[in-house]
Amino acid sequence: MGPGDLSRALAALPSKTDPRLLVGRETFDDAGVFRVSDELALVQTVDFFAPIVDDPYDFGQIAAANALSDVYAMGGQPLTALNIVAFPSGDLPLEILTEILRGGQDKVHEAGALIVGGHTIVDKELKYGLAVTGRAHPDFLLTNAGAKAGDQLVLTKPLGNGILATAAKRGQLSPEAQRPMLDAMKALNGVASRAALAVGARCATDITGFGLLGHLSHIARASGVTLRVRLEAIPIFEGVRSAAKAGAVTDGSRRNDDYLRDLVRWETGTGDDRAILSDPQTSGGLVVAVPPSRTPDYLTRVPGAVVIGEVIERGAIAIEVH
Repeated sequence: MGPGDLSRALAALPSKTDPRLLVGRETFDDAGVFRVSDELALVQTVDFFAPIVDDPYDFGQIAAANALSDVYAMGGQPLTALNIVAFPSGDLPLEILTEILRGGQDKVHEAGALIVGGHTIVDKELKYGLAVTGRAHPDFLLTNAGAKAGDQLVLTKPLGNGILATAAKRGQLSPEAQRPMLDAMKALNGVASRAALAVGARCATDITGFGLLGHLSHIARASGVTLRVRLEAIPIFEGVRSAAKAGAVTDGSRRNDDYLRDLVRWETGTGDDRAILSDPQTSGGLVVAVPPSRTPDYLTRVPGAVVIGEVIERGAIAIEVH
């Protein structure tokens, strides 16, 4: 499902307002935020998907990191998580499920949160993920609507894991070449989130299924700004370009690119560049809109973070790629 499909599905549903609902569905943020008191808000999200790697323990860790990331993208701290499992019990041994759950639990514990239960169904296709609840201060959130002209756009992980995962499934990527991608997908975004709050940022999103440009379009829309991206500054995993040239481009990337056609002005770039910047990511990094005076501080706090562009006053287009 692409961002356009989601927009049309939600448009058909009536919405209900409540002053305690600080972030709902309207801005396509990464999680919902509900005010409990003047100093406490709950951050809630859910995400699950089919395996993108062969090792069940790695899959559990990646799926958990991906779900936890939505809380971090809002400036929250995870508290509890519920397992969500679809398992083909007649086709796979239960030891595989144990390893998936162990991977997820280890990653949740690393985040300082707890697994408190969950739900399992029998399905033909294996799927795993989490429903996560976190906490945040209502006055210190990271949302799609918080970007301001002058902010620097900082990306905290390289792009291209969707393309590389597709190449790996086709046997076109060695285990050694997969390792940087796997390590990045298993890495939590907690440090990047806490650093964003520490430097006074008020806007962030994590890069997942809609790709870099899809998620940036949500920021542009919610904040009423234009985002200017410098193509040569965007970090990508080694091997992504060669894999894209070999045809390891997902249908999700094509759907994302179709949706973005009227939202992005490409002043430079090839077809491979379009595929990479639209590539659906699993447990990708954060993009944070950082006040320019605090950008050096943020970069020292978050290893691997890179400035990829800036926020400007709203123009005729949502995103410019230079």
